[in-house]
Amino acid sequence: MLTAASCTTPVQERRAREPCRRYARPSTGGRMTCTNCGTENRPGRKFCASCGVALSTTCPSCGAANEPTDRFCGECGTSLAPGVAPDERAAPVAERRLVSVLFMDLVGFTAASESRDAEDVRDLLSRYFDIARTVVGRYGGTIEKFIGDAVMAVWGTPITREDDAERAVRTALELVAAMPALGAEADVDGLAARAGVATGETAVTLDAEGQGMVAGDIVNTASRVQSAAPRGGVFVTDATRRATDAAVAYEEVGPHELKGKAEPLMLHHALRVVALRGGELRSTGLESPFVGRDRELRLVKELFHASADQRRTHLMAVTGVAGIGKSRLGWEFFKYVDGLADDVYWHRGRCIAYGEGVTYWALAEMVRGRAGIAEDEVPASAAEKLSDLVARFVGDMEERRWIEGRLGQLLGLEDRATASRDDLFAAWRRFVERIAQRGPVVLVFEDLQWADPELLDFIDHLLDWSRDQPIFVLGLARPEIVDRRAGWGTGRRGVTSLFLEPLDDTTMEALLHGMVPGLPELVGRKIRERSEGIPLYAVETVRMLLDRGLLRRDGNRFEPTGPIEDLDVPETLHTLIQARLDGLAPEDRALLQDASVLGKTFPPDTLAALTGRDEHAVRKTLEGLVRREFLAVQTDERSPERGQFGFLQSLMQRVAYETLSRRDRKAKHLAIARWLEDSWAGDDDEIVEVIASHYLEAYRADPEAEDAHALRANARVALARAGDRARALAAARQARGYYQRAAELADEPSEEAGLLEQIGMTHREDGDPADALTAFERSHALFSEEGLHHDAARLSARMGEALWLLGRPDEGAARMEQALGSLGEDEQDRDLATLAAQMGRILFFLGRLDDSWDRSEAALRTAEAMWLPDVLSEALNTKALVLSTRDRPEESLALLTRSLELAREGDVPNSALRAYTNLSNHMMELERWDDAASYQEEGGKLAERVGFRSSWWFLQQHVGFRLLALGRWDEMLAMIEALPAPEDDPAVLAGRDGLAWAAMQISTRRGRLEDADRYAAMWARSETDVQSLAAAASGDAERLLARHQVEAALERSRFAFDSRNALSLRHGAVKDGFRVACEAALELGDADTRTQLLAVVEAIPPGLLAPSMRATRDRMRGHTDAIDGRIEDADRRFRAAAQIYGELAMPFERAVVLLERVERLGVAWPGAEDDLREASQTFEDLGAAPGLARARSAASS
Repeated sequence: MLTAASCTTPVQERRAREPCRRYARPSTGGRMTCTNCGTENRPGRKFCASCGVALSTTCPSCGAANEPTDRFCGECGTSLAPGVAPDERAAPVAERRLVSVLFMDLVGFTAASESRDAEDVRDLLSRYFDIARTVVGRYGGTIEKFIGDAVMAVWGTPITREDDAERAVRTALELVAAMPALGAEADVDGLAARAGVATGETAVTLDAEGQGMVAGDIVNTASRVQSAAPRGGVFVTDATRRATDAAVAYEEVGPHELKGKAEPLMLHHALRVVALRGGELRSTGLESPFVGRDRELRLVKELFHASADQRRTHLMAVTGVAGIGKSRLGWEFFKYVDGLADDVYWHRGRCIAYGEGVTYWALAEMVRGRAGIAEDEVPASAAEKLSDLVARFVGDMEERRWIEGRLGQLLGLEDRATASRDDLFAAWRRFVERIAQRGPVVLVFEDLQWADPELLDFIDHLLDWSRDQPIFVLGLARPEIVDRRAGWGTGRRGVTSLFLEPLDDTTMEALLHGMVPGLPELVGRKIRERSEGIPLYAVETVRMLLDRGLLRRDGNRFEPTGPIEDLDVPETLHTLIQARLDGLAPEDRALLQDASVLGKTFPPDTLAALTGRDEHAVRKTLEGLVRREFLAVQTDERSPERGQFGFLQSLMQRVAYETLSRRDRKAKHLAIARWLEDSWAGDDDEIVEVIASHYLEAYRADPEAEDAHALRANARVALARAGDRARALAAARQARGYYQRAAELADEPSEEAGLLEQIGMTHREDGDPADALTAFERSHALFSEEGLHHDAARLSARMGEALWLLGRPDEGAARMEQALGSLGEDEQDRDLATLAAQMGRILFFLGRLDDSWDRSEAALRTAEAMWLPDVLSEALNTKALVLSTRDRPEESLALLTRSLELAREGDVPNSALRAYTNLSNHMMELERWDDAASYQEEGGKLAERVGFRSSWWFLQQHVGFRLLALGRWDEMLAMIEALPAPEDDPAVLAGRDGLAWAAMQISTRRGRLEDADRYAAMWARSETDVQSLAAAASGDAERLLARHQVEAALERSRFAFDSRNALSLRHGAVKDGFRVACEAALELGDADTRTQLLAVVEAIPPGLLAPSMRATRDRMRGHTDAIDGRIEDADRRFRAAAQIYGELAMPFERAVVLLERVERLGVAWPGAEDDLREASQTFEDLGAAPGLARARSAASS
């Protein structure tokens, strides 16, 4: 059952309101026994006094509610008197119902089974019955019984639906069609079935299951009708035909004498389903028989059901030349899905052929259809409908706001622009997933050969991210799609590729005979030869015969009006359509040509406005062209194009367009462009790409005309706006194509330079800084030549940013500084503010903190003045990092918190994730593990929701650091061992270094130095990033010390500790550097170095020291006191350090301090045995073999 904007039946609504409702049962004496908890309640209570469940006195026979004092049921008269226990085996309740009964059996199976092994026969019957159960269930029927090789099924009980008869006939057709394939699989030649369906009133047992549900003459009638049906045929009674002929095509087979019937019974041969349920969308024109594609349609159905049953996203990529039958395959699948009993959420979108395609048009069409938004709906109404749609499927308010905003961008209802394609894709995908939680989703993309590349990327994204969702994607395209996407539909998980081959001669003959049974053999052979297996050719030939009055309609077929001796059949489909157009009256042909410029579909009022004709007259002409099979009317209520007219085939539109002269094409394109601009004034964002295409075609039609210069300028401006629209949707490649065509039309170097700048930005957003740099350099050169120094400086800054992204940070920073310095800081410009914020970030990572502060301040001044929340968030974030390195952690925390608030309020996921990451890091530096975990969890959820894999992995490394500190080592190692390969998930590189660093620490502490080296080899070492350099140094020092290369360890650890000025004293690498340097100095007996290190820390105010650094300080002072003989002081220092580590829940570090206290003070010292026991147990639990060996040595000393 298809679901549109409002898709719930009254019965479904009632069920939804009463989920899992519990009732109380009556007890003796009128008291109410609660069925939930068993407590007896006095009469009159509405709710149980013990558990609160609702109480009522229910009739044991019919279930009606009664007052507690009632002695008899007011509904059916059954006694409710005290002491009368209801009979658990009440007699079945019978009713008269209108039902449809299906009988089906296998033809000749008895004779065929005699020569087969008994087990083979049983296996075949089992598979046959499984198919019957599945198909009957899908159409909402119930299997009543199996008798030998016969199946009986019923519709209308226990639930009655108004389309029960149609469901039964659809089931019969489906089952009969499935038998040849079963025979081929089971190696049974010629396996076939026949079926009969009868509809009428009969007695049904309401609570019966299986055999015995239905009794009466209708059962016998269905059986007799089935026996009269031919091999592979479905016969139905007159009552069944009347109930179903709106959706099913029939052939009269006349009265039949049936056993047990006094009078002959009028029977009808069901041929095929020709419409949706109830006759919706039934064609009034010619619909050819569906022949030669049974296998392909069966494959589509099977893959759809596999997707729904297994909850797996799947793409069925169907390709074939024009006229081969792709759309017909989609139509047959549409009719099939519509007949299913369960809800299926159907969406269809068509890619339109304007230039390189209109960005995400097909996807937008699907959303409009689901929301019930017409193409020409006013924005306010469209926005309201969109809001209602999202609220219907998305419960979480924050997620609803996020999805609604991104869908609004898709439909052109939101002005907000985003540079993140991942953000948009994730929101659109999540919306589809939320629908899929209600039931299977079907997305049908037609004419994908016209798709913009980003739409194909979105389909890939859906397949990658929504793997465990019942989403079935059907993509229909011509072979030219490989020009846009090489390897489309092949070489990946969850994709099945199907190429539609031309039909063979026998099938084409069946196609023609099905449409025109009396067509002369000579004419039929000529049509088949010329068609080369393309069904549309045969269909168009029949339409040509209709145009010439050589055929007339006879029910579902056509018959010759007279002898057709011979026919001059055009050689190609193109010339055939041309011949049909030539046969039209001049005014009709001219109207079709005008319509062809508008596109495959068009509103009649628009066509009237463009041609200057009366709208009523235009409609009348169009309706005549519909009757003559040139056009069709879109009547699907689900479609945003409802009420529009459209060419039956895109090829028909193309041929009509090509008959126009260049002069006429120019005039019509220009008229359409101007009409669209006027009609959509102020709200044309969604169609700006269409406007640009019309202006461009008008210019190209006559580039030497007097008005060519003006048209060229109009086309350039419109193309640039189209690029802006595509870029706002993060469709970088699509935008780049528009900008490039606009640049080709530029008259002035400055115009070309501005467009080249936009081209560079699309390269940057597409993750291609090298090509971005090339475009920026060309733009910079043109601006410089024109003396536009301000613009040239801005491009120079952009070049610097590209150099930084290319891994040339010093060169990039120098260029950006020079450029921004020449621009001045007081100018109010969004681009400059953005660049200044980015510059501040780059300088921070280069360790130039003062310069980073200055650039961030400049960015903040402009961002606050212009209210740019994204820039504000970024600049505050960087400023917070600088404050943190300057040992102002609370002020830093305040700025980070505000940065996150601004990003969330402004709906800027990129900035929000950066804030989450730095807040997580900040809390880790302060060793507030629970707060860090909260930010990691919230940020991870956001990253997962918006599809930012790199951010998610970056936060995962923070999770790894936290698990390391808390002694949850096995959990941490499980994370890194489960890492995907970079070729499977390139984003993993964003977090792999940190996870490898944590795994290296664990392996070192466990004495597994080879594993430690393996993890260390995973680091991507930077030569410029101060954080990366410090982390690598502390990690190297840890491994060197474990190998007793103590002097080298001291050198590397001091390098890490010396990074404190560029980072902060709380940075993890700095804290580790301090600890390892002290340990190395202690092992070397280098008291001077140890004293120097401690002096640095002790000179720092205590409020600026992280707790673990204070613990390291106390620990090292304890060693110094013990060496100097101050045992009491040493004890106090060790205990203070152990207490800090205990409060921080850092078990390894606490165990080391406890062990060192015993080693220094001796096992006889008070509390030493307890300390040693705790340390040993901790080392054993953590698998820290070196520590455990030291503890055992201390115990035996």
